[in-house]
Amino acid sequence: MTYKAEVIKVMIASPSDVSAERTIIRDVIYEWNAINAEDRRIVLLPVSWESHSAPAMGDRPQEIINKHVLKGCDLLIAVFWTKFGTPTGKAPSGTAEEIDEHLAAGKPALIYFSSEPVVPESIDIDQYQYLKRFESEKMKMGIIARYENKTEFREKLTRQLSQTIIKEFIRNESDEDDLQASPVLVARHNLHLSDSARELLFEAVKDKNGAIMMLDTLGGSHVETNGRDFVQAGDTRSAAQWRGAVEELERLGFVEDRGGKREVFFVTHRGYDVADRLQSNA
Repeated sequence: MTYKAEVIKVMIASPSDVSAERTIIRDVIYEWNAINAEDRRIVLLPVSWESHSAPAMGDRPQEIINKHVLKGCDLLIAVFWTKFGTPTGKAPSGTAEEIDEHLAAGKPALIYFSSEPVVPESIDIDQYQYLKRFESEKMKMGIIARYENKTEFREKLTRQLSQTIIKEFIRNESDEDDLQASPVLVARHNLHLSDSARELLFEAVKDKNGAIMMLDTLGGSHVETNGRDFVQAGDTRSAAQWRGAVEELERLGFVEDRGGKREVFFVTHRGYDVADRLQSNA
């Protein structure tokens, strides 16, 4: 059976010291396609300057890449470790220029920084200083994530790629009409918000910080917001129910894990908007 699918081009940007991560990015993209492409009618296409550029003259090398490769991409995934890259004449590195051009076009980007150990003698101090300044700059924009090993990188990318695809490319203006017509319809393909997730979202938007805490302590599991713990003490079924509600809200882009520790989740702008619509139609 054949079907028409929208192609989302994903630019892979990085210096030369994260080749293993570049392979992981492609693997995660292919895994996403295998699971979601037919149902979502979306296919992710990994793109890089090595595989998608062709010899050309008449401009800076990086500008040629920007025009012929980067410009057509919808999403960018960048990874850094110790290297920053080579100056382009416009930016301190090609990867930095690609990120800045992509963000300037109003397109989403996922930017990762590795904290894996490294042999100190292998570090170029000037490169590393450029890199740390760049990391600090992007951190202020709230668009970066860190990882300590490649397993953690794969896990974070798998989760955050799915969140980004749902947030940026799946829901569209027609979903606004769906929300008006049916209070519990919150995404494409008849994906409904469960009663637990809806109750948790309604309570979270009342919290002064819009925060949900999902914690494991010696006393058991807790899912708390606005002064209320949803998990019944000692009840593993209840813990699974409310943890699932948090994960559902996160998957739909209604809450986000800003710290990366999966302990505190914050309601997103989309989450507040959906809660308002659902409550007004209740």
